[in-house]
Amino acid sequence: MRWPVSVGKEKGDFGKGVSNFSEDNLMTTSAQPQTDRPNPAVIAAQNDAFRRFACLGIKPDQPIQGRLVVTQSMMEAGDGFVNAAVQAVGAFDTFEPENDPEGWHDFGAVEIQGETVFWKVDLYEADTDFRYGAEAPDDLETTMRVLTIMMARDW
Repeated sequence: MRWPVSVGKEKGDFGKGVSNFSEDNLMTTSAQPQTDRPNPAVIAAQNDAFRRFACLGIKPDQPIQGRLVVTQSMMEAGDGFVNAAVQAVGAFDTFEPENDPEGWHDFGAVEIQGETVFWKVDLYEADTDFRYGAEAPDDLETTMRVLTIMMARDW
C-alpha cells in the first residue's frame, strides 16, 4: 500500500495536502496520565505492611495474602543467620529512588554478619498457583504476595 506523501517547498509546509494529516492526530512528547495504573504509594504501603507482618509479626490493618520464603543457601547459613535476616528485612525502611525506582517498596538489601542479603516481593494473581503476575496489584483480594529472602549470590 502506498501512503500519500506531500513535501512542501517552504518551511512549515510539511504535510499540507495530505488528506489524513492533521494537528489532532500527531503524537506528542508530553506525558499523558495513565488512570489505569495502580497507585505506587498504595502498593508500597501494602508491601511494607505485608513485610512487617511476615517478618516481625506486626498485624496489618486489613488481611494481606502472601507467604515468606527463604532460599536454600539462607537455610544453610543457620537459624541464627536466618532469624537476623528476617528481622532486618522486616525493619528495612531505607527506600530511595535509586533502589526503589517504581516506588513499590518491593526490593531491598541488608547486611547480615558481613553477607549481603537481598529480599524481594513478587505480586501474583491469587488462585493461579503463582503463574501470573497480579493484574490489579493494589487489590488485596486478588493479589498474592511472595516475599523471598536470599543471599546476594543467589540473585
